[in-house]
Amino acid sequence: MYKVLLVDSDIESRKRLNETIYWEHFGFQLEDYAETMKQALSLYHKNNYAVIFINLSPLNEKGIRLCERIRLDSQIPIILFGGSRDFNFVKRVINLQITEYLVEPVRYSDLVSSLLRVKRSLDRSRDHSLVSHKRKPVSHKKVSNIIDEIKEYVEKSIHENITLKEISDSLHYNCSYLGQKFKNHEKMTFHQYLLKQRMEKAKFLLDHTDMRIYEVANEVGYTDLDWFYKKFKLHTGVSASNYRKKLEVLSS
Repeated sequence: MYKVLLVDSDIESRKRLNETIYWEHFGFQLEDYAETMKQALSLYHKNNYAVIFINLSPLNEKGIRLCERIRLDSQIPIILFGGSRDFNFVKRVINLQITEYLVEPVRYSDLVSSLLRVKRSLDRSRDHSLVSHKRKPVSHKKVSNIIDEIKEYVEKSIHENITLKEISDSLHYNCSYLGQKFKNHEKMTFHQYLLKQRMEKAKFLLDHTDMRIYEVANEVGYTDLDWFYKKFKLHTGVSASNYRKKLEVLSS
């Protein structure tokens, strides 16, 4: 989980974010929040956050000054939301190399998309760091630990084209051997597990976001929308659009 510092002086805004964004499902943990620039800087210097999430609506200029202070010593990902379209304001944001900048009005799907993009970037940085160091021999690992590594790989790369061969190469195992171990341990093949995870993630996004269906398909690793429709219907018994309609009827 990537730790998040939320900077937001609006109590109602913080409450909405806590209630509407399922942080853990997207790979994040809302660790702390700050109401003022001073509190934010104090927390930032004391803790090791992966992302800073700032609501500009109530902070405005103070929010930009906070970013300037942070950028003096770090390129940590910063997501600004509730910002202005003013040209000079946007220019300052660009100069500060802000990771994501969302202007008013901010949609829930925009926030989720920003979080997913930041997570992919953090995952790539972490993977690069792992590759930069020699892996320890894994032959002594318990099967359960290896299976956990496979599952973690699937979770962080579910938006990409994943193959067991690619995973087995990264773990220095024979692909057939790893596939058999996975099947024995999970009582399903790796491909069955991968499909299940993709479909469960798709159902979650259809349920909790207003992302378009093609965006959901991309987020779970499908570039061919027709193929996604086919797989989703086979897995759930209904089409993706009808699945969402049923949820809307139930919620109303």
